[in-house]
Amino acid sequence: MSQPSFTPFPYSLADFGWDEACEHAFTPHLDAGLIPARVVRAERGLCETVTDTGPVRAELPPADPDDPTAAPCTGDWVALRPAAPGRAPVVAAVLERRSALVRSTASRTSRGQILAANVDTVVVTVSLADPLKHGRIERMLALAWESGARPVVVLTKADAHADAQAAVTEVSGVAPGVDVLVTSAVTGEGMDTLAAVLDGTIVLLGPSGAGKSTLGNRLLGEDRLATGAVREADGKGRHTTAWREMLPLPAGGVLLDTPGLRAVGLHEARDGLEQTFAEIEGLAADCRFADCAHDVEPGCAVLAAVEAGDIPRRRLDSYHRLMRENAYAASRTDARLRADREAVKKSITQHLRATYTFRERQQ
Repeated sequence: MSQPSFTPFPYSLADFGWDEACEHAFTPHLDAGLIPARVVRAERGLCETVTDTGPVRAELPPADPDDPTAAPCTGDWVALRPAAPGRAPVVAAVLERRSALVRSTASRTSRGQILAANVDTVVVTVSLADPLKHGRIERMLALAWESGARPVVVLTKADAHADAQAAVTEVSGVAPGVDVLVTSAVTGEGMDTLAAVLDGTIVLLGPSGAGKSTLGNRLLGEDRLATGAVREADGKGRHTTAWREMLPLPAGGVLLDTPGLRAVGLHEARDGLEQTFAEIEGLAADCRFADCAHDVEPGCAVLAAVEAGDIPRRRLDSYHRLMRENAYAASRTDARLRADREAVKKSITQHLRATYTFRERQQ
């Protein structure tokens, strides 16, 4: 299947989200003869950008080994140094990001991987053709909230589900404060409602097979994004979107399609988790102890809500699990936290050694 071609012009920067805030942020670069552009696709060492005069392929500056998330990515507003005899256009500066969608890398390093920048709305896509996975939805919502953008959960493939409204109720229980919408690319159900709630730069986020590209084509009004069938053997989709790219929407706004995410690792997402589990964080204020871990402590308002059936035990278990994962990830990047973690391990080891020595002496 052929990949979608680069966005044809004419388009202006305004079609890609340029506004007064961008113009103000770019002011310091005017005297240097640089031109504003937005990155629509980033590759190794190169990126595709759009300018008011058309698309420009530009070279990227060397990456900062200490901060890979600082490298230009899809959605970034940049200052380009124009081409000159014997010199290709180059990204001279990246404007400050309003938001950034960042996950941990697939490897076991402390590096973050930035998926998109300057996003206004994160569409968390969930297929109703598959069993609902609450933990995955919570992870994606934490990622979305942490980015600074507004999340919206879209349940796709409603035509493949017997009771879509029951699914809305179920998902709403793990997405407090988030719009949960039902759509079907086959029947067109929910598409008008979805288009009405989307705003600014919109990123589609979800696993392969969730229907992101099909949903994107519906919003675009034409088949611009490559799609593929879901495998019958395991119900998983093929990664038909091989890279991130941006396309202006007919009614305004910009669509950013991303490859399917096999794993959603959290990266410094404490604030995002607090918003994802807003009902637990709200009850925590009523706990007897300010540092209550909501585990076995007396006077815990969260545990009382679980016992009363107001909060599912699975929800609290997921909260604990994701908080631990995020704390571990943070400890790998924060020297103080890492030192504290090692000190605890050392203390436990010393205690165990002392215990074993005592037992041997008693024999």
